[in-house]
Amino acid sequence: MCGIVGYLGKNNSKKILLEGLKELEYRGYDSAGITILQEKKFQMFKAVGKLTNLIKKSKNFDINGFSVGIGHTRWATHGKPTENNAHPHQGELTHIVHNGIIENYQELKKNLLKKGYKFSSQTDTEVIVHLFEENLKTAQDTFSAFNKTIFQLKGAYALLLIKRDEPNRIYFAKEGSPLIYGKKNDEVFFSSSDTPLIGKVDEVIYFQDGEFGYIQNNEIKIFAENGDEVEPKYSTLPKDKNLAQKNGFRYFMEKEIYEQSQVISDAIMGRVQDKNIFFDEVEKSFFDGIDEIKLCACGTSYHTALASSYLFERISKIRVSVEFGSEFRYREPFLTKNTLFVSISQSGETADTLASLKMAKKHGLKTLAICNVDNSSIVRLSDRAILTRAGIEKGVASTKAFATQMVVLYMLSLYIAQIRNKISQKKLSKELEIIREIPNTLIVTSSLHEKIKRLSKRYLHGHGFFFIGRDIFYPLALEGALKLKEISYLHAEGYPAGEMKHGPIALADPELFTIALLPKNILYEKTKSNIEELGARDSTICVISSENFELADDFIKIKSYDHPILEFFEMMLVVQLLSMEVAIRLENDVDMPRNLAKSVTVE
Repeated sequence: MCGIVGYLGKNNSKKILLEGLKELEYRGYDSAGITILQEKKFQMFKAVGKLTNLIKKSKNFDINGFSVGIGHTRWATHGKPTENNAHPHQGELTHIVHNGIIENYQELKKNLLKKGYKFSSQTDTEVIVHLFEENLKTAQDTFSAFNKTIFQLKGAYALLLIKRDEPNRIYFAKEGSPLIYGKKNDEVFFSSSDTPLIGKVDEVIYFQDGEFGYIQNNEIKIFAENGDEVEPKYSTLPKDKNLAQKNGFRYFMEKEIYEQSQVISDAIMGRVQDKNIFFDEVEKSFFDGIDEIKLCACGTSYHTALASSYLFERISKIRVSVEFGSEFRYREPFLTKNTLFVSISQSGETADTLASLKMAKKHGLKTLAICNVDNSSIVRLSDRAILTRAGIEKGVASTKAFATQMVVLYMLSLYIAQIRNKISQKKLSKELEIIREIPNTLIVTSSLHEKIKRLSKRYLHGHGFFFIGRDIFYPLALEGALKLKEISYLHAEGYPAGEMKHGPIALADPELFTIALLPKNILYEKTKSNIEELGARDSTICVISSENFELADDFIKIKSYDHPILEFFEMMLVVQLLSMEVAIRLENDVDMPRNLAKSVTVE
């Protein structure tokens, strides 16, 4: 989704802004721009498409000495991807960058048009800059005008604003979209994500919803929504940037697939103990009075929620429901205080999941976040949070975030089973052994990867894919289909294998590719029969299993395990690699697929 950077200092602001935007590319964008203010003169550059286009546009512009600058990568919401719609947006005196959506922008724009303001874009953001300059006419000073403007906005926003006659100030505000501030010596940095700040500052401020203010030279002023001044609270920023580099892999997605073995080891470290599961983030008493769990997520995180729902019911013996964040927030659901509301998000900024969490909080539910990003909005808002420890994930199509979410939710199902006395020590000890084995199932061997590379050339055409599975392998089928469609742009659907005969099998022919997940430990014969039904109707079938399947057109053999979770994780590895290799053969941008964003911070 859209990204923001800001800089104030004596070094090369153009270079710093472009480097910051480069670090935000993984979030997805369709245009980019920067503005630099020096000696009361603006220099603005905007370009559609990749950041290289912006770099080319600004290559003849040199900057030396003290300056202030803001930059932005945009993912279109209001208005098409054009230079006019790209950020920054400008008024006569002011330039601004903004993430989020202003819900009342049409009403504000209508009033501004009546007052003679001209709009050069279709965006909601341009309304802010003109509204601010209208408020300047009657305000006693710039900050009062900014304050008034913020309180006229409805919706979600993180924004930075600079003004021509105040070349040493940046105004900022945060509501619903992430915004971070850091400083080092005489330099000031802003960003919508940690990544551009790593290596530049040691400590940062993660702004809270409703906070706004300004930075002047080296002094920051922060105010709460009620107008009270807020004491700055700094957090330590991670220093290791190695995980953000490709390290010799062709794509970040490939690197992140290979990293899964290590990040799973990190996720279970300290949590899988000799005889039990332990989360130091969540005390046992937190689950007192809870007899239902509601899992809420979007996209890939929804698939981990759905898969884990089988585990919570089977292991924890507790009632579970799974909700799309985008649907739940508008459903007027019946909520009771004996329900634990679990939000699952890679970024912790997913707009629909965040809004659903706020609804659950409003109804008095206990809330728990499963998230990869500490200090993210969902983590800060939830009563408790368990971090997945996946590290930085730059590929838009999530891989290691899915894997770590799944293992954390698996451990959580065991943790709750312990608390509820629903699992024997013998059974628990067996499950602990299985968790310790998961990292080994995720080691990518050269033979497996080469086989999938060769196989991928057979799956470049046709009229679609069915990914099928049963039990926890049905959500994995959904995830496999999502991965393929995200980066290959081929149509793919995930289905419960037993549902094929209830309509979808009508599509079966040699140009319909079926990717069949066939575990030996769960419903093997039933799933095998479903696959044979598709084969009898001439669907081209690729079976992933430890058990040989003679009727398959293609067969990818996994190791033989005595537990379905280990089969789950190796099959996950296979569908990730297959999707990636198909997309590479189609010459697509695997890391930044079209129309998609890494962190969906608007609904």
